[in-house]
Amino acid sequence: MSADAPIFSAIIYGAEIYGFLTALLHLMMTWRLTIRESPPCPQGMSVDVFIPTYNEPVDLVRKTLLAAKHMDYPHETWLLDDGNRQEMKALADRLGVRYLARTNNVHAKAGNLNNAMTHSKGDFIAIFDADHAPQKNFLTKTLGYFEDEAVAFVQTPQDFFNLDSYQHRWQKKKNMLWTEQSLFFKVIQRGKDYWNAAFFCGSCAVVRRYALDIVDGFATETVTEDLHTSIKLHKSGFHSVYHAESLAYGIAPANVAPFLKQRVRWGQGAMQVLKIENLLFDNRLTIAQRLNYLASIMTYFDGWQKGIFYISPAIVLLAGIMPINAGPVDFLTHFLPYYILSFIVFEEVGRGYGGTLYIEQYNFARFAAFAWATLGLFFGKLRFDVTSKVREQPTSTDSMFLPQLAVLLLNTGAVPFGIMMFVDSHYLPPEAVAFNIFWAALNCTLALMMLSFTRKTQVFLREEYRFPIPLPMVIREGNGRIHGTIDNISISGCCIYAPLPYSIRKSRLIKGDIYLPSGPLPFKARIMSEIKGQADNLEFVKAVGCSFIWDDVEHRDALELFLYGTDLQGKLLAIDESIATPSQWLKRRISSIVRPLQIQPDERWATCAIVHEDTFTPQSLRFGLTPLTSDGTAPRQIVSFQPLSNREDVRGLIFTRMGQIGMLAKVGHGEYLENSAGPIYLYPILECTLLPDVKELSMLDSRKEKQYESPALIPA
Repeated sequence: MSADAPIFSAIIYGAEIYGFLTALLHLMMTWRLTIRESPPCPQGMSVDVFIPTYNEPVDLVRKTLLAAKHMDYPHETWLLDDGNRQEMKALADRLGVRYLARTNNVHAKAGNLNNAMTHSKGDFIAIFDADHAPQKNFLTKTLGYFEDEAVAFVQTPQDFFNLDSYQHRWQKKKNMLWTEQSLFFKVIQRGKDYWNAAFFCGSCAVVRRYALDIVDGFATETVTEDLHTSIKLHKSGFHSVYHAESLAYGIAPANVAPFLKQRVRWGQGAMQVLKIENLLFDNRLTIAQRLNYLASIMTYFDGWQKGIFYISPAIVLLAGIMPINAGPVDFLTHFLPYYILSFIVFEEVGRGYGGTLYIEQYNFARFAAFAWATLGLFFGKLRFDVTSKVREQPTSTDSMFLPQLAVLLLNTGAVPFGIMMFVDSHYLPPEAVAFNIFWAALNCTLALMMLSFTRKTQVFLREEYRFPIPLPMVIREGNGRIHGTIDNISISGCCIYAPLPYSIRKSRLIKGDIYLPSGPLPFKARIMSEIKGQADNLEFVKAVGCSFIWDDVEHRDALELFLYGTDLQGKLLAIDESIATPSQWLKRRISSIVRPLQIQPDERWATCAIVHEDTFTPQSLRFGLTPLTSDGTAPRQIVSFQPLSNREDVRGLIFTRMGQIGMLAKVGHGEYLENSAGPIYLYPILECTLLPDVKELSMLDSRKEKQYESPALIPA
């Protein structure tokens, strides 16, 4: 420590000690992770499904209700409306689910859930936020854990479908996805589960009613009823289970405003819990449970530590004071090994979900929000804000990001000032000036990266997220049929790729069928835009953007049931949600590693009609999908709505914008993709023959045609 600046030195030292302690807690939580397989689901369990709502729009709640209603296991679905709205009652009546409203909003969400417990009788309660649509197999995957009578709740990850949100970083060309909450749900909760300390997150979970009765229902003393209820259940001797498989999908905050509001609310609730519960010294919790809960609450004090580190180099350069008395060699021999080792260890225990560069950007974005939230520890209950679940048009971030802008300006101004002062008076040792200029430059780079990303998210958003999921379709035009593919889908609209005649252009009304696993879905749409392409210096219409017109709400519901409560976009695009750790990166460089088959940037899914009979008739075709490349090489995968046998020979037609292509393929072992609309199967293509002339398909002799090899695994 420096005698010339004792206060500044003590603050830096305290921040470093805090970081060291939180690192130890992080290592404790992530060193060992549970690996769980769903136990067999027993029959005869009574289950209530609670979907609380307050001010969410009908269109949003409808998606969750549809998915919840169609879950596999027998259950009763309840819409708990704290907004007491007639349109919600009408929705519940139409979908055939129970409706319950309150005349007041006492204790917010916790009060709503407790009120529903007095009107329902299920032994187990599944809870979903209004935006979280469950997968069809949610209950069958979770109920088996309750055979152990000590289990109070089973928590699953809170996953999100809108990959364009503020907390997602999606590199489309690499099929790479990083999410701000992935480290918590993919790693930390599994580590907590090892110590029987995984906590209830308020959604995507099943809770035993008897356990809730023991602790007098959901906790109402704080705004984070989920964390607080978990502590009460653990203090009562109950166990928790964390099932790490994503089984429900909701809406992540689309831009920075709801993102920061959500973090402030979580932080305020954590401070309330810290004041109310005697976490460190309550013998009803094991030592490991106490430390796990303490680690979760201490996270919000990171805001102060990060803030100190963001302004420290500017203070050194502007004031000419040093917080550390150490020579350059002594400093670097301690500093560099410590931070390099910290980086490696963090990435390794993060199992590929760490992403230090991204993590530090989000630390910068939320440091002021975290620090603000901790003030609730001293100033009592602060204002409660419900996180917006709709894709609102964003507003200016200038006022919301004032602390971040101040950090940027302070560090930017300190660099030239420090250089000028050093040249003029050598007021600091040269190595101190160099190091703090480098540190300030890193802070500026971090600030610019996050501010740039924040502004990119402040753009116009469609009201409905568009899923990058392909589907077969046909347009009925006069007495003819035009086969094609749709993608970029929502219930509001889609893009259509097909050999469209000139008569079908902008503003034209079209009709046809979309092929779902449940069967053909009639649709009507108006063409709103044309997407142009160019080949051989000639411009052409390669796709059209359409707006759906739903005359029958049942048809709209069928498309919603297909889109929501599933991870089809991740499965079909083979999106990788992890980043290579240092050891994995090194291993890939020194050895030949294979990676799973995935869609490449130049591939696009095309409709494929699979022929199950010897003659070509509409009844003999079963529509699926296969990806084609721009250079015409053979497809490597096929999606079918009906099961195929391993190494089965499949004949089919591929519909492209340029015409039809005949195909004879041999498929490998397939993967079943869960979907509420029906079964979907994804198969690798082992061998494939393409025929430009589809008339030859019925007389195909593979020995006379070119064979394409499509192995299930390809080199990295």
